[in-house]
Amino acid sequence: MAECSGIDSNPSSHTMDKSITLPPDEIFRNLENAKRFAIDIGGSLTKLAYYSTVQHKVAKVRSFDHTAKEAASDKLYEISVQEEVTARLHFIKFENAYIETCLDFIKDHLVNTETKVIKATGGGAHKFKELIERKLGLKVDKEDEMTCLIKGCNFVLKNIPHEAFVYAKHADSEFRFQTTNPDIFPYLLVNIGSGVSIVKVEAEDKFERIGGSSIGGGTFWGLGALLTKTKRFDELLQLASKGQHTNVDMLVKDIYGGSYGCLGLTGDLIASSFGKSATADKEFSKEDMAKSLLHMISNDIGQLACLYAKLHNLSRVYFGGFFIRGHPVTMHTITYSINFFTKGEVQALFLRHEGYLGAIGAFLKGAEEDNPNQYSWGENYAGSSGLMSVSPDMNPMQRARSGTFDMLEMDRLERQLVNLPLLQDPSSYIPDTVDLTEDALAREYWLYCFEEALDGIKQRENDVALKYYQKAVKSLEELSWEERQFALVRGVLAGNVFDWGAKAVSDVLESDPEFGFEEAKRQLEDCVVFLSERPWLVDSYNQWLERMKGPPHKCALFFVDNSGVDIILGVMPFVRELLSRGTEVVLASNSGPALNDVTNGELQILTERIAAMDPVIQAGLRDDRLMLVQSGSSSPCLDLSRLDKVLAMVVRERQTDLVIIEGMGRAIHTNYYAMLSCESLKMAVIKNSWLADRLGGKLFSVVFKYEVPAGKPSQDCETSTPS
Repeated sequence: MAECSGIDSNPSSHTMDKSITLPPDEIFRNLENAKRFAIDIGGSLTKLAYYSTVQHKVAKVRSFDHTAKEAASDKLYEISVQEEVTARLHFIKFENAYIETCLDFIKDHLVNTETKVIKATGGGAHKFKELIERKLGLKVDKEDEMTCLIKGCNFVLKNIPHEAFVYAKHADSEFRFQTTNPDIFPYLLVNIGSGVSIVKVEAEDKFERIGGSSIGGGTFWGLGALLTKTKRFDELLQLASKGQHTNVDMLVKDIYGGSYGCLGLTGDLIASSFGKSATADKEFSKEDMAKSLLHMISNDIGQLACLYAKLHNLSRVYFGGFFIRGHPVTMHTITYSINFFTKGEVQALFLRHEGYLGAIGAFLKGAEEDNPNQYSWGENYAGSSGLMSVSPDMNPMQRARSGTFDMLEMDRLERQLVNLPLLQDPSSYIPDTVDLTEDALAREYWLYCFEEALDGIKQRENDVALKYYQKAVKSLEELSWEERQFALVRGVLAGNVFDWGAKAVSDVLESDPEFGFEEAKRQLEDCVVFLSERPWLVDSYNQWLERMKGPPHKCALFFVDNSGVDIILGVMPFVRELLSRGTEVVLASNSGPALNDVTNGELQILTERIAAMDPVIQAGLRDDRLMLVQSGSSSPCLDLSRLDKVLAMVVRERQTDLVIIEGMGRAIHTNYYAMLSCESLKMAVIKNSWLADRLGGKLFSVVFKYEVPAGKPSQDCETSTPS
């Protein structure tokens, strides 16, 4: 019977070490507010979990009470910074040798806790039970190890974007992160501790151990110690990373002189692990023996996992346990094994936080009265450790890992996040057009955007742009229907160019605060002359125009971008046209601030001001045909798999049949390839040259991408031109 975790029976390995210093602000944070502790003690590592509350600053938008007597120059609104309290989960991993020191530290810094019980799991929970109760004065309540493991695995798969990843040793980015799938079940979890447990997980509380093996991490550690005299697990892996298994293993070509074609066996395939040691009269290096041993055990586990996956028709196979622990050499050998035995049909998936699964599960068992699963949680990257890399020069974004401690922090989000119901296939949806971990130019661009973002610009631009709204609407109404459609699109694109949160174009506003839309366009003539010159880089305008001649859409979901000219003089006239056609409109804006993006709080105020001078917008709000909903995001990009649950509900209830995504961050950097189950329109102007080059265009190229789902004809049966 395989064990679920590795237990080190060597008493000396648990010698208490009190020589380390534990800075409270770096390791055990917010202990003064801590409560609901849980602990997972394995053979070599301890994982501690606790809940705390933390204060953080948030920006709040407050509208001024404008009256007819107030001067036109009065500010539209003000932004104040307020303190808010939110819940945070802390998970800390450290070697068992430091457990007494850590418990002393927690006891000394723990100010107040409501709980009198600490949930415990893992093979070492019984061994350290007396120590924990004596040090912390808490009763130890032991939980089933496998139940905690599965509960923790479900939690991270649901709540942490890109939790699962594929490991590719020789790729530009070793870690290929997978998109979070709302339907995580069923899956196969291969937990490699001392032995191997293979668990089929079908639902939140439905799982079954369907197999296992006695040949696991303990086998590698034990045989490795006998072969190399190396007692520490990590040192054994380091030896393996430097070894060459072909010096010890007998390959197919060693037997047949090359490949064995009729059986499909390549010459480099291992025919017999350690096969050369039986016939070669020489000493083998520790490194080579460790590498051969690692391959032998990984291949055995990989084949076993593949057989169970095929037997139970499961395509998602996750690997975890202390044998993995994020070590690149281990992940590479398992990945190779899975690829070989499934001929690439199944990928080996690893979890960024697999070491915390038991602790997370134990914590959740103790916090069931608070029902943590009813919330969405987000990783606090500033307080979390990163993945190890064998090539840090190729992964400059990775975080440094402590040799002694590893941390994970998760903050409870204000609103529950779910998938956009209109995603054609949520399981295959990937928001990013380019991967920032792989693309240095893209990464540098976004870092520059955040570094150069300017404060105070949004309010001033909003104030001034509102003065020109009525003039802009009047000029549109004077055009013929077909001319107006093009002018509306051009207005959205022109407004999107003027991203006043970016330093490059804010200089115009700084030099002339009393600017107008037309004046701004003239000052940036080189940037907008292209808007009338077609064909654009991506140009579906003719198809869009024909569609607009047909029946109106039932409801349009519009993901908006920037404040000021963009939202007021670009988006709102476009929305006005949709409302006039009989289409309901849902405007989705950021929940929190990001660069120059308009937030939901700001949009509420701006829309009220526009409604006061535009009867179409006013009627839309009054009749509930124009809704303003927050997206749940605080990013300049858009992840359609993590949207506010209220927004998703509105989309369903209103039978939304058109999604409009505006802006370079939302429509090009993300979602350019997103496939929806309804009509979609993506509009943006490319404002950096490297992205233009990628798409085969030039700076300030236009993307106007109108798409209809395959097999769903556009509703253009009525082709008469409206008035």
